Amino acid sequence: MKNNIFESWQHSYIIKDYITNKNIEVGDFTFYSGYYHAKHFQDYCVRYLSPDRDDVDKLKIGKFCSIGSGAVFIMAGNQGHRYDWITTYPFYYSKINDNSKDGYKQAGDTIVGNDVWIGTEAVIMPGVKINDGAVIGTRAVVTKDVESYTIVGGNPAKPIKKRFSDDEIKMLLEMKWWDWPIEEIREFIPLLCSENIKALYKKFLNKKI
Repeated sequence: MKNNIFESWQHSYIIKDYITNKNIEVGDFTFYSGYYHAKHFQDYCVRYLSPDRDDVDKLKIGKFCSIGSGAVFIMAGNQGHRYDWITTYPFYYSKINDNSKDGYKQAGDTIVGNDVWIGTEAVIMPGVKINDGAVIGTRAVVTKDVESYTIVGGNPAKPIKKRFSDDEIKMLLEMKWWDWPIEEIREFIPLLCSENIKALYKKFLNKKI
């Protein structure tokens, strides 16, 4: 693909190394694999987010997240469109009439937790919170908050299933492995790359990380 910043579909990069917009915060080791859309995460995936204003919602993404090519985060709240007014047309920004008022309303920060996997071309709407360990299906349109360790898909996105039992999710949220020192994470990788949550939790309690 000509002028593609990614070498192949197997190529990705750590997002925080390429962020210049002060209203985007991304944690360590979170990566973007954007070959099929050719552009940087900030340029293609984050829409309508001013880089120089202090009064806008922010995009906050945690650690160890995996974001597929062309996933989109819609920002800027309602972008000045008010569906509770007679017209949704943003006269304030069109300069048609100086007497028009600004219809902009913030939606709240868009927050993605840790260890979240967002599939290619998923759309995340303003003000949504995706909690730790969630999985967002390809081309899902996420309009509501997503619970921890829940898989969602569709338009609008709906829960498909939880990844683990409630007790196992409780253990995982207590451990918060993504906040451990990297040396500890390296030691635990064989268990992190397994289904044995109870063994991980037992070792975690013994280590008292």
